[in-house]
Amino acid sequence: MAGVHIYRPSKTATQSGLARTRSWLLEFETGSGKTIEPLMGWTSSTDTMRQVTLSFGTRERAIAFAEANNLTYRVSIPEEKRTKTKSYSDNFRYRENG
Repeated sequence: MAGVHIYRPSKTATQSGLARTRSWLLEFETGSGKTIEPLMGWTSSTDTMRQVTLSFGTRERAIAFAEANNLTYRVSIPEEKRTKTKSYSDNFRYRENG
């Protein structure tokens, strides 16, 4: 029985928008360890499911997929960041005592 991780990706440091952060991803967890190939020294693995990533519109759909395929899953729920809307002109507004 394979395990999967369901999460919503965070934005990268170089990304200012929220593209690719709205969908939920389902990734298979490592089933076997990695080995070092003796001739070249490269890291290799026989676990090909680690390369599979599925994308879903909602967390519920990802969980339903995992349950339908008898996969054990763990869900990471991201913290919601609240942004304060502020206009550029607020930088120059006159404030009493400020």
